Amino acid sequence: MVDVPAGLSDNDALADARERLLAGRPVGAGVRASVLTSWQRCQNLGIPADRIAVPYYQDLDLESDLIRAAGPVLDRLNSAFRGMRMSLLVCDEQARIVRRRVDDPSLRKVLDERELAPGFAYAEEIAGTNGIGTALVERGPVLVHGREHFVESLQVFTCAAVPVRDPLSGQSRGLLDLTCLREDADPLMTALVREAARDIERRLLEQTAERERALLQTFVQARLAARGDRAAALLLPDAGEPAGLGAPVGDPLGRGDRLILEEKAAELISLGRAAVVEVALPNGRAATLLSRPVTCSSGETGIAVEAVLPGGGLRRLATTRSAPPYERLPNAITLPAPRATAPSAWTASSTQTTVAEPPSVTDECLIAVGEPGVGRLALLARQRLELLTEAGVRIGTTLDVTRTAEELTEVAIPRLADFVTVDLPDVVLMGEEPTGVNGAAMRRVALGAVNGDSQLYPVGHLVTFVPATPQARCLATGQSVLSPLPTPASTWMPEDPGRAQRVRASGIHSAIAVPLLARGVVLGVATFYRLEDRGPFEGDDLSLAEELSGRAAVCIDNARRFTLERATALTLQRSLLPHGLPEQNAVEAAHRYLPAQAGVGGDWFDIIPLSGARVALVVGDVVGHGLHASATMGRLRTAVQNFSDLDLPVDEVLAHLDDLVGRLDLDEDPDGAAGAGIIGATCLYAVYDPASQRCTMARAGHPAPALVLPDGTVELPEVPAGPPLGLGCVPFETVDIAMPEGSRLILYTDGLIEHRDCDIDVALDRLRRVLTHDPLRSPEETCDALVEALLPTQPSDDVALLVARTRALNAGQVAQWDVPADPAAVSAIRTEVTRQLADWDLEELAFSTELVISELVTNAIRYAGGPIQVRLLRDRTLICEVSDGSSTSPRLRRSATTDEGGRGLFLVAQLAQRWGTRHTADGKVIWTEQPLPSGAVTSG
Repeated sequence: MVDVPAGLSDNDALADARERLLAGRPVGAGVRASVLTSWQRCQNLGIPADRIAVPYYQDLDLESDLIRAAGPVLDRLNSAFRGMRMSLLVCDEQARIVRRRVDDPSLRKVLDERELAPGFAYAEEIAGTNGIGTALVERGPVLVHGREHFVESLQVFTCAAVPVRDPLSGQSRGLLDLTCLREDADPLMTALVREAARDIERRLLEQTAERERALLQTFVQARLAARGDRAAALLLPDAGEPAGLGAPVGDPLGRGDRLILEEKAAELISLGRAAVVEVALPNGRAATLLSRPVTCSSGETGIAVEAVLPGGGLRRLATTRSAPPYERLPNAITLPAPRATAPSAWTASSTQTTVAEPPSVTDECLIAVGEPGVGRLALLARQRLELLTEAGVRIGTTLDVTRTAEELTEVAIPRLADFVTVDLPDVVLMGEEPTGVNGAAMRRVALGAVNGDSQLYPVGHLVTFVPATPQARCLATGQSVLSPLPTPASTWMPEDPGRAQRVRASGIHSAIAVPLLARGVVLGVATFYRLEDRGPFEGDDLSLAEELSGRAAVCIDNARRFTLERATALTLQRSLLPHGLPEQNAVEAAHRYLPAQAGVGGDWFDIIPLSGARVALVVGDVVGHGLHASATMGRLRTAVQNFSDLDLPVDEVLAHLDDLVGRLDLDEDPDGAAGAGIIGATCLYAVYDPASQRCTMARAGHPAPALVLPDGTVELPEVPAGPPLGLGCVPFETVDIAMPEGSRLILYTDGLIEHRDCDIDVALDRLRRVLTHDPLRSPEETCDALVEALLPTQPSDDVALLVARTRALNAGQVAQWDVPADPAAVSAIRTEVTRQLADWDLEELAFSTELVISELVTNAIRYAGGPIQVRLLRDRTLICEVSDGSSTSPRLRRSATTDEGGRGLFLVAQLAQRWGTRHTADGKVIWTEQPLPSGAVTSG
C-alpha cells in the first residue's frame, strides 16, 4: 500500500471515487488498488463513512517488552522531529494505542479531538481505512494520505505505519505509526517509520538475549556455590555462545548426544515447569533430563535443563530443602527430586522433599537455559521444520492434480490448520494454463477437515469469491492474506448468508488464503482455517502456509502439465488406433486399449482384411510413454498395414518392420547418441485363413498369444520368440496352428501380465483360469473378464488387448478346380465357373468372371508352370484365385496402339474391384475381388 508517488495525491477525485463506491457505482481510475481494496472491505463491513466510534480500553500493558524496546527509539525520533508537527504512536497487536509522543500543541489538540490517544483502538473493521488498522490487516508498511481515509474525520491526517514483529517468532507484536496533518506529509515518512520499526525489533531481540544471559548467570553461580570449581567445567558454555547452544569445556557428551538432548530440552523449556524424562541415546544408552524453574535477581523466570549422564543415579545432595515438585512425563522414569542449591535461584514450592544419596556417582551437565516462551518458539520451529520435511515427501507423490491438492490438506491438518480447502479453475483440472483467475469461478477440488462438520462448500462445488473475501484479495494481488473471521460472518460468504452463519457457528475464527503460484502464474487458492479452541494464525503460520502451498503449487503445475501432455498423447493415440473394426467374415473380434495412469504409451492393435477372405491380427508395443511413443506407434502401424497390402508372408512382414525400425533409429539419432531413437518395439503378427482354418503367426520380442479351443482347452502356443524390432539379428520364425471354427485367439501387450506387485508366472496362471472359466464367452465378455481379473486399479503400463473368435468358410462357399497346362482347358474351366455362379445365384457376374478367369488361366498356361488351380470364394465379395508354380508376378502396363497383346491384365483390373498377387511356398496366387450384385446375401 506504499506505492505513492513523490508528490502525494490528495484531490477531489478521491472524494468523488469514494462517493461512487458508496453509491454502488464503478469507482474508475485515480484510486490506488490497495486503497480501493481496503475501501471495499470497509463497505462490506458496513462501516459508516461520516462518523467514527472507536472503543476505549483501560487494561493496557504499559510495561510490555514492546514499550520497553520502543522507548529509546521514540526518544530519538522525537528529538529529530523537534519543532515539527509530527506524532509517534505505538500500538499493540489489537490496534490499541499504548504510547504516544507529540510535542506540538496544535497537533495534540487535533489528535485528542479524534481520540488518537492511548487506550483507543483503531482496527480497520472499526475505524475504516487508516494507517494503524490497515497496516495490521495488510501485514506490511502502509501510507494513508488525506482523503484516502475511509472515514471523513480522519481525512485531515497522513499516516505512515509499519508492523513490529517478534524477531524470534515472526508474530506481530504491534505497530509503529507516524501521523501528521496532511499538509505536512512527505513521501519519505514510510521509509523513516520502517527503519524505526526495525530498530524496535532489534531491541526486542536484545531484551530476550539479556534475560537468558541473566538466567544462565544465576544458575551457574548457584551451582558453583554448591559444588565447587568442578561444576564450572561442566556447566559453563564456551565463551561467545548463547546458553544451550555450545558444548561446554570438558563436555562428557558427544556432539550427536548433545543435539538429541538439546531438542528434548527445548520441549521441556516450552512446558515451563519442573519435570524429569529419560531420553534414549545412540548405542543403547540413555540420559535423564531434569528441568526446573530458575529466577534471577531481577525477577525474570526461566527454565534450566540438566542432563544426568549414564553411570548411576543422581549426584549426592547433602541436605533437605524446599524443591519444586517434579511431573512425570510420558516415557519418564521415577527419580527423587533434586533440591534447590540457592534460595534466590530457584522458584520453590512448599513441598519438603527428602533426597536420598544414590549408590553411585554420575556426571551432570547443563543442556540449556531459556524462557518458556522462547522454548515454545524453538519447539514450534522444529515442528514446522519437520512438517516441511514431511511435506516434501508426501506432497506430489502422483501426477494427478486432484490427488496433489488432497495431499496438501492431509499434510496441513491438524498441525497447521483444522480445515483446508483447495480451489482451482476447471481449466487447470483439464491441464490448461489459466489466463486469469481473479474473479473467475473456482472448483473445490479438495477439502480436509479435522472433523466431519466444516460447513464449508463441499468438494466439486463451483465457488465464486466476491471482492471482500480473503480469497478474492489473495487472487487479485497474488499475495497471501491472513484474516480473522469478521462479524458478521456473511462478509466472507455474502452469496450464501445461511452457510456463512453456520461456518461462524462451527467455531472457525481465522483464515489464511494463499495463492497457488507456479512460474509466476496463479493456478488457484489454498485456504487454511482454525477453530476457536486453537490460537489465531500468526506470522510464522502464514510463512509456513506459504511454504506448503508453494510446494503444492509446483506439484500441481507439474501434474497439470502432465495432464495436458497425457490428454494430447491420448488424443493422438486414439486417433492413430482403429476407430472401428473393418468389415470381414474371418473372425468375430473385440478389443480394448487402456492407457497407463502414468502416461499414454505406444501399444497398438489392428485387424487387417487380406486377400482370399483372410485376416491379419496385429498387436504391438513401443517402449516408453508420451507423444514420442504415440507418434512412433502410428508410424509402425501404418507400415504394418502397407506391408500387409503387399500380401507378404508373416515372417517377411516382421523382417521389413524390423528394417524400418532400424532406419527410424538412425534418422532420429544419426550420431548414435545414447538414449535417442526408439528404445524398443515389439510386435506379434498373425494371419488366419477361414478356408483352411489355420493361423500362421510370428513374434518379435512380444508375449505369446493365448488360444482357447472350442472345447474350452486353453493353450499358450509355442511361437518362436524373435528379437525385438530394430536389432536386425536373425530371421523371424513362423508357426502354423490349426484353429477350428469357434476358437478364440487372445493377443495382448505386456501391460496385461507384467506388474510390479505380481510375478509374470502368477499372471499367466490367472490368465489361464479366466479363459478356462467360461469357454462360451463372446470376445467382448472375454475382454471385460481379462481386464477385471488381471489389471490393477492404476496400471503402470498401457494395455492393448485383441480377442478374435474364428469363423470358417463352409464347403458351399468354396469351389476349386485343377487346370491342365493345355490352352484347350480354358473353355472347360469357364463352363465350370459359370455353372458355379448359377448355383450361387450370381449370374450377373458370369460375363465378367469368365473374362477374368480366361485371362488369368491363359497367362498361367502360357507363362508359368504347373500345377495350375482355380478357386472361387463366395464371401462379402466374389473372389477368383488362379495359382501356379511360378514366382514371377505379372505387371500391369499400358500397351501401345501397335501392340498385339498386353491388354489382358489391364482388362482384369478394370473388371475387378481389387486385384493382386501373393506369393506362396510353391509359387504365387493372382486374385481378384468383385462386388456382389445388389440384393445378393453376403456370407457371415
